[in-house]
Amino acid sequence: MPDPDACSRMSGILDEALTHAASRAPDSAAFAGLVETLRAPVAGGKLVRPQLVDLGYRAAAGGPVPPADRAAVDRLGAAFELLHTALIVHDDVIDRDTVRRGRPTVAEEHRVRLAAAGVPAGEDAHAGLSVAVIAGDALLAEALRLAVTCTPDPVRAVPVAVVVMDAATATAAGELEDVLLGLSRHTGDEPDLARILAMQRLKTARYSFEAPLRAGALLAGSSEEFAAALADVGADLGVAYQVVDDVLGVFGSPAATGKSAAGDLREGKATVVTAHGRRDPAVRALLD
Repeated sequence: MPDPDACSRMSGILDEALTHAASRAPDSAAFAGLVETLRAPVAGGKLVRPQLVDLGYRAAAGGPVPPADRAAVDRLGAAFELLHTALIVHDDVIDRDTVRRGRPTVAEEHRVRLAAAGVPAGEDAHAGLSVAVIAGDALLAEALRLAVTCTPDPVRAVPVAVVVMDAATATAAGELEDVLLGLSRHTGDEPDLARILAMQRLKTARYSFEAPLRAGALLAGSSEEFAAALADVGADLGVAYQVVDDVLGVFGSPAATGKSAAGDLREGKATVVTAHGRRDPAVRALLD
């Protein structure tokens, strides 16, 4: 876990980012209210990605982050944290999940609110999902703003912002692969393990491990070659992280993981777990 000072600095930057987002639409009380509901999801992460940005910087610099660059490293880390929150808000919509980090997802929270306000069943669910898509879009916009403005030095700001943007695009590609692979039980397009791992690298490893390490190193002024080498290490770590998450997604305790243990199976997710399970005819029949 990061030290308390790092947590406090990150909390301040994330809070300011949400306040900035709300200020962009001063005439919309609804948007201001939506932003307020995002403060808890944004603050609920483990700050893995900001720590990796810090690590990437220190690896390239060969020492601690100097005071002159502390704010830039923190803002870049916050950009990845907001990107992460945006992506999981959208991911919960795609997966039709109702619980995240032990609390209702953004979509579910707003569905309940709308139902209590009199929106009929069915309409409330659709509206809740719509609000979550909008929330994810707002978080994504703030993530990119922080990345672009993390340092006033354009020589460094441009390459690190490009890393963040490219990571967001790669994750979209990974999400698409994930959705289509999950339909393989209907299409007969049986995904092999290599394709599943490639999807996981796009969907999770790129923005969670590769990109933070690469961006942190570039912010420190490293060469592209050094930053790429760090990113390669991050790729393997990220895929390993996702494989463990796949196991927890089926066999983990919801009380410990903060999310449903039925979601991956309900959605027919193609994971390392299901790829191996489908080798057994009885398991294959259950999954189908």
